[in-house]
This record gives sequence, structure tokens and C-alpha cells, in this order.
Amino acid sequence: MKKKSLNVKKINHRLKDQHINSIFKNFEKVLDKKKKYLVAVSGGPDSLALAYLTKKFAKKYKTKFYYCLINHRLRTESSNEAQTVVKILEKIKIKCKILHWNGKKPVSNIQSIARFKRYLLLVNESNKIGVENIVLGHHNDDTNENFFIRLTRGSGLKGLVSFKEKSVNFNKNFYRPLINFDKNQLIYISKSIFKNYINDPSNKDDKFKRTRIRNLIEKFEEEGLDKKKLKLTLNNLRESNEALEFYSNQNI
Repeated sequence: MKKKSLNVKKINHRLKDQHINSIFKNFEKVLDKKKKYLVAVSGGPDSLALAYLTKKFAKKYKTKFYYCLINHRLRTESSNEAQTVVKILEKIKIKCKILHWNGKKPVSNIQSIARFKRYLLLVNESNKIGVENIVLGHHNDDTNENFFIRLTRGSGLKGLVSFKEKSVNFNKNFYRPLINFDKNQLIYISKSIFKNYINDPSNKDDKFKRTRIRNLIEKFEEEGLDKKKLKLTLNNLRESNEALEFYSNQNI
């Protein structure tokens, strides 16, 4: 990852910003203040924004959040970057635990295997601390990318719209409270609170399918399929899937 001026002397996590407060008002509707959560973070703008918003939520509702960062060890600089992120989060009084992916690393299908391993590490950690709810930093751009990735795999209706605000996997509740926010909104929060963030070079590496899909989406935008229209399409598909599931359950 490329570091972008993360040596911030002081971070004002009580920053009075109307735009951030507006984002928080929508964010706080997703989580239950009475539950405990494990939050997965990294150095990117989405997860740093997630860390700040959950911290703000905790201060308002006294909700308990635990934080962890997955060090995949796929790059030589990843361990130093993980320590940098931990220090940054300490500036808003967040204690973040680093979870390491040990063992032999794959030479193909890297992102898919890394994602599965990441989920396993999160689930194991949540079991250790006795938490049933895991919070992820996926946002609207991830939803769009996931739709096209699954489209290339020939997924059915349910698969195409399965990226939800809340889902259950490995007997854990996974929350995505940023799912309706665009990446630009999260970048704004990270720059406002942390002054900047870390860029992962793999996000621009076109050897990965997700990167190629991201570039393809930009091309679609030039042809008129912008984020608003894509969101409308996904909402329509989601409503269709929910209707089918409802009547199927009624018949059963």
C-alpha cells in the first residue's frame, strides 16, 4: 500500500461537519445499540470511515465495539502498514488487534482465497471474544462490482442481489452499514478525520477480475449506466427476488 501522509499529530473525532453528521444519521439506523460488534478495518478510506462512525456510535449509545485488522502477509510491506493503521486508530482511542494469515499463500485465485481466509479469521476472533455480530466496510461501489462479478459467473437472481446490509454466514451476523454510501463519501470522512488514508496497489492491478470489473463499470457510466441507474436496477432485482421468496415460502 502507498502511504498518504498518515502522521497526524491530533485527530478531532468530535469534528462538527454537517456532511459527516448527515452520513452518521443514516449509518446509525443499521446497528442495534444493545449488541456487541467486531469491526474489520484496514487502512483504506472505507474502513477508516467505518472505524470513525462506529466510534461515534459507541460514544453516543455506549455500544461495545472490538476492532481487528487482517494482515494477509501477501506483500512484504503489509506488516509495517498494519502497525501504521493501529497507531492511526489509537488517535481516536480505538484499540485494534492485528490478525495474521499464516501459512503458505496461493499463487492463483488470490483474492477469492484471501477473502475466505479473512472471513475465517474474523469468525475465529469473534468466537474468542464472544461476539455474534461482525461489521464490514463494504459500500455501494462494492455492491455494483459484486453484481457484475457474479454476472460473469452465471449467478441466478438470488446470487446477483445477495450482497445485503445484513447477512448470516458461519453462524454469525455480518453487517454492512456503509452499503448505501458511495466511496466518495467515505473518502471525505477519512480526509476530514484522518487527513488521508492508505491506497492498496492491488486495487489498480488489472490482473485481478475486480479491478477489470471496476474499469468496466466506468466505461458503462460513459454509456449512460451511472450509479443511480445501476442502483435502481439492483433494487428492482432485489424486490423481485424477495417477492419470489415470499410466495415460495407461502406455498411451502
